[in-house]
Amino acid sequence: MGDEVPSGTATRFAEVVGKQHLLTGDEISADYASDEALTESPRKPRYLAKPGTAEEVAALLAAAAEHRVPVTARGSGSGLSGAANPREDGLLVSFERMNAVLEVDTENHVAVVQPGVTLSELDEKTAAAGLAYTVYPGELSASVGGNVGTNAGGMRAVKYGVTRHNVLGLQAALPSGELIRTGGKIAKISTGYDLTQLIIGSEGTLALATEVIVKLYPRPAHGATVLAPFNDLDQVMRAVPKILSSGLAPSILEYIDTLTMAAISYNEKLTLGIPDAIRDTAQAYLVVGLENRDHDRLDGDVERLGELLGELGAVDVYVLEGPSARSLIEAREKAFWTAKAAGADDVIDVVVPRAAMPEFLAKTRELAAAAESGALGCGHAGDGNVHLAIFCKDPAKRRKLLHDIFAAGIAAGGAISGEHGIGQSKKDHFLELEDPVKVELLRRIKQAFDPHGILNPGVLFD
Repeated sequence: MGDEVPSGTATRFAEVVGKQHLLTGDEISADYASDEALTESPRKPRYLAKPGTAEEVAALLAAAAEHRVPVTARGSGSGLSGAANPREDGLLVSFERMNAVLEVDTENHVAVVQPGVTLSELDEKTAAAGLAYTVYPGELSASVGGNVGTNAGGMRAVKYGVTRHNVLGLQAALPSGELIRTGGKIAKISTGYDLTQLIIGSEGTLALATEVIVKLYPRPAHGATVLAPFNDLDQVMRAVPKILSSGLAPSILEYIDTLTMAAISYNEKLTLGIPDAIRDTAQAYLVVGLENRDHDRLDGDVERLGELLGELGAVDVYVLEGPSARSLIEAREKAFWTAKAAGADDVIDVVVPRAAMPEFLAKTRELAAAAESGALGCGHAGDGNVHLAIFCKDPAKRRKLLHDIFAAGIAAGGAISGEHGIGQSKKDHFLELEDPVKVELLRRIKQAFDPHGILNPGVLFD
């Protein structure tokens, strides 16, 4: 252990997880210094612990509370709000060793997993049983525990919901060092406060999930992806409620603006067969995913969707299956990396009511133009979640632009974040724009769970 750390504290942590699973100083690699947020500076923690059991996590929290050491949890580090960025004087708890799928229960249609399990690992296990966990936030290396922390969503939320709709129960470690279980393998509960839902989305500020019970669905046998270019972004937005009310039940309903489509097509070498004349005039694209257990029924749905899109103003309709469909969806999921490579200064995910999306996007374009900046992107059109890459180098000007966009989203009946979370990067905007009565209530909940304030200080609150 390095001389720069309090030896008693380090010894206590090492006693819990074993010396080989506690790192300090130069033993900690730079990978642990940050998540993928574009605006937060990397910071190495003083201690890095890799527990192997729920009991070890609880014991780490008890020791941290005793020594008043701030604690940050980390799954795969794929978050976009700085919630996994550790404190320099703190303990980072990495769940990489707690990565087992403990059970795939085919009778109750649930899986019981440890928080370090990645979505790709869970998908492989559930596929063998003909089932699927339906939360795909765009990064299959993301961990289930990280999804719980941020209430992650993704493209399939339009049909299946976000993390909180797909987690039935938790085991969680409290800052007191106690372990609790919430919910279970049950479809509903009306017994006291719903602690499961309170912990989901709390970004590691209330408790650390050590086991997660997730809902599974039968894996559809057949699927198709439909791509429709439009000459007007507002037409795309106004088409969305018509598609959702048609009874087609899309599993994916995304919009992509023309510049973002060009960027992801170039980066991922997409060949979608769109003629130059259409590509040059299209202002936005709608991507619709359909699935069915019966191929003939799927074909019928695709045909009806094509007719509907034509009625709603689509220039043309392209039906993609197999590799072409997967390539487009994978490219859309990598839109963040495309924006990052293009030099985006921030990425945000305001959510508004679906019907408010046209006006909100128009207001966003107006605000960006006034700031001589760019706000480009794509989003989950089916649930009103707008993902924008912000191009604005000046920090002061960028802060004002973000604040104005967030304020416009709230004024439209929405919220600052639909799935990335507040973390550290949007904390100031959240505290300034949110109802102060609600913020004070959240502070009291935080105090009840974490009286010493050791869990993720600086996230959500000052």
